[in-house]
Amino acid sequence: MSGKVIKLFTSADKGLPMEKMYSVKAEAGRGLVGDRYAEGKGSWSNSGNKIRHVSLIDIDAIILARLNFDVDFTPAETRRNLVTRDVELNDLIDREFTVGAVRMIGRSLCDPCARPARLANKDQDFTAAFENNGGLRAEILTSGIIAVGATVLIQ
Repeated sequence: MSGKVIKLFTSADKGLPMEKMYSVKAEAGRGLVGDRYAEGKGSWSNSGNKIRHVSLIDIDAIILARLNFDVDFTPAETRRNLVTRDVELNDLIDREFTVGAVRMIGRSLCDPCARPARLANKDQDFTAAFENNGGLRAEILTSGIIAVGATVLIQ
């Protein structure tokens, strides 16, 4: 089973807008270079033991939220790092996969919260719209470059 990375974002600090990238270096055990979570500056960096090296969301989740909940969140406004196509992210908990040449393992689902809606200045229910479809948090196991267009290959 494989899919593709169709968009890539980082944010240097909590609350700052997500910046569109075309490629980024992934560092094993740390995160994406230039992203808030790699630097320990994310809003949830100090909450619990969840690994937050990289977050992924599939474009179908964004489309379903628009259709089923009449919400209009852009891929950047979901605040996830990688937007994929044709990847069943909910099935990747404790499973290894590669994004380009970077090996990762799914660690936990991204439980949706109200923060993306607040930061986007939208009076829409992000939590309900993305329940059970908010994406995946993954641990980066090997370093390398991730680029838009990279293949996501499930082991």
